Amino acid sequence: MPPSTSEPPNPGQLSPLPGVHRHVTTHDSNGKAVFHSSEPGDWTTYSPSMAFDIIYTTSTSPPNMNNDRDISDHEAVRNSGKLGLVNPGGSVCRIVDFGPSSSEEPAKGIMHRTQSLDYGIVLEGEIECVLDSGEKRVMRRGDVAVQRGTMHEWRNTSTTEWVRMIFVLLDGEKIQIAGQELGEDLSAGGEEVAKALKSQS
Repeated sequence: MPPSTSEPPNPGQLSPLPGVHRHVTTHDSNGKAVFHSSEPGDWTTYSPSMAFDIIYTTSTSPPNMNNDRDISDHEAVRNSGKLGLVNPGGSVCRIVDFGPSSSEEPAKGIMHRTQSLDYGIVLEGEIECVLDSGEKRVMRRGDVAVQRGTMHEWRNTSTTEWVRMIFVLLDGEKIQIAGQELGEDLSAGGEEVAKALKSQS
């Protein structure tokens, strides 16, 4: 399925998909809604087939939007160099582009678990969501995955088309299953992704 717009890619964007722009609102001194900022996507490349753009973060729940406190907090997080996949005590909104698979090797993602409740929405293309039980679902544009602290990976099985997803991760409590604590697990390669994310922040 072709992209929904001919908007050119952002500078430094890995994929040929349409560029992204972030528009943040605020209030003027009379309480009227105005735009605080409008910026093109700021992409970090993790590998030749994966890149991401951090749209926004919050550091408290609920966020404090008085005097643009949440905007200041977001900028501090972005500049800290410490943001991983999840922002403890808050949230992260992130766009991820997944490149096509090699025609010579089967599609393979990174099996991982974050200590968070995640909403993953497909914006472009088609992708497989694979769980550590072996269960999988094919997701297409408009489909939504609700990841509840589970082990999973994302596989772009197309050999020609890119996939774009937007993720909102909400920090969560550790999960207890039969006396076992299930926290963050990035041992299958997710740690490298987390390092790349920190290089963007």
